[in-house]
Amino acid sequence: MLVLGALLGGLGIVWGSQILSSSPEPYLAPQPTSSARIPRVGLVAGHLGHDSGAVCADGLTEVKVNTAIAREVARRLEDLGYQVDLLEEFDQRLNGYRAAALLSIHADSCEYINDQATGFKVARAQADTVPEQSDRLVACLISAYQQRTGLRFHANSITYDMTDYHAFREIDPRTPAAIIETGFLYLDRRILTEGRERVVEGIVEGLRCFLEGQ
Repeated sequence: MLVLGALLGGLGIVWGSQILSSSPEPYLAPQPTSSARIPRVGLVAGHLGHDSGAVCADGLTEVKVNTAIAREVARRLEDLGYQVDLLEEFDQRLNGYRAAALLSIHADSCEYINDQATGFKVARAQADTVPEQSDRLVACLISAYQQRTGLRFHANSITYDMTDYHAFREIDPRTPAAIIETGFLYLDRRILTEGRERVVEGIVEGLRCFLEGQ
């Protein structure tokens, strides 16, 4: 885990130097023809534009948590030079959506289940047409997110709703895709709200691990 963390930490320098060295002139702004070479990432803010998702006793909603995380992830990726589409739950743009990667961001129950209901989950489509790519996306997200947040991978609670997530059936079949449940809104609430920085870093580094081929 420490070795992977070091590798992930160094990705920004390598990636940035590749972009900057692509032209003998100082880098000022992307050229019109360069957009096709810049990876595009789709981020679905779970439940946005549709419903509240899970609702906690004090009124905190899952959609509010998901949207805050997704927006910050989008901002970080854009700062790194990626093209990012921030999508609603049932966004019309999902139909035939083509990108280097798609990630749908959600959170789990506000209800107390038991003391083991803590941690995160990542899954791809059960009937994935690019399983090797999506498996690598999932593996990158699991490794980076676990390292950054300290949360455990809660593999035994991945549900059919995750592996048969509607967007998996709507996007272009060539688009690698995954869904992440960032934590349980009951036992993991503090990190999902007050410690959101680590959540965002885990997702950003997981996506970069995949997109930059590490």
